[in-house]
Amino acid sequence: MTTEIAARARPAPGDGGRGRLTVVGTGIKSVSQATLESADVIAAGDEVLYLVADPITEEWLRELCPRAQTLYDCYAEGKPRVVSYHEMVERILEPVRAGRHVVAVFYGHPGVFVHPSHEAIRRARAEGFEAEMLPGVSAEDCLFADLGVDPGPLGCATFEATDFLIHRRRFDPASHLVLWQIGVVGEPAYRKQRPADDTGVAVLAETLLEHYPPTHDVVLYEAAQLVVCPPSIVRLPLGELATAPVASMATLYVPPRERRAADPEMLRRLGLPLKPEVHRMHTTKSAASID
Repeated sequence: MTTEIAARARPAPGDGGRGRLTVVGTGIKSVSQATLESADVIAAGDEVLYLVADPITEEWLRELCPRAQTLYDCYAEGKPRVVSYHEMVERILEPVRAGRHVVAVFYGHPGVFVHPSHEAIRRARAEGFEAEMLPGVSAEDCLFADLGVDPGPLGCATFEATDFLIHRRRFDPASHLVLWQIGVVGEPAYRKQRPADDTGVAVLAETLLEHYPPTHDVVLYEAAQLVVCPPSIVRLPLGELATAPVASMATLYVPPRERRAADPEMLRRLGLPLKPEVHRMHTTKSAASID
């Protein structure tokens, strides 16, 4: 453990054992995507509470901290997710209030589609406790790598699928589109198995067909959770999405429909050349731009 990380992982001398919270992520692929920083903090925590997706990561956490306890028991069949999230937040904050250094562990990036992590930090700070979040590898990071998608040159819009539908989110079909949690569209309660009725996916497909042709290829994607397993990448025409089998953890990637032409007037105002290839190069990192 480095001196810098160790100093942050343990309460400073003379702080009176004041409680604090550190939220970390383990990445998507079991253990292998956890950072050294997160591992050091977990090992140094007084209390470790976790919500992870595989038994290998769970065992690794218990090796780092034998006292580690799962938050998975906050879920129950048919129980509203918001109620489960509230219980998780209370479980996390209780030992903080008792003067403990609590480490809350979530799979993936702990700040991406993880309501309890943000709410626990917000409430801890509001009550006067120190609280911070350490980044982790998210499913979106894995998607960019596995599908070879660079969100920079054409832009990328990311939405939770239910939110995308009920708020009629605006997006540009000439950019990349990523829709999360399409396997639980319109499902407010926790379910161990998806219902046979895929109405939510059908509604999502119908909405997307307002912007893309039925022949437009899309991808049903699931990042690999184990080192020995490949990611799940299923390519299909958008017109077949409504009847396709969709896993609960699936993400939908929709590639750009077209390449949008540059605005000549804006190019002139910015003093940029009119050649399209120059604009593409302009949006790519160069060695000189990296500190």
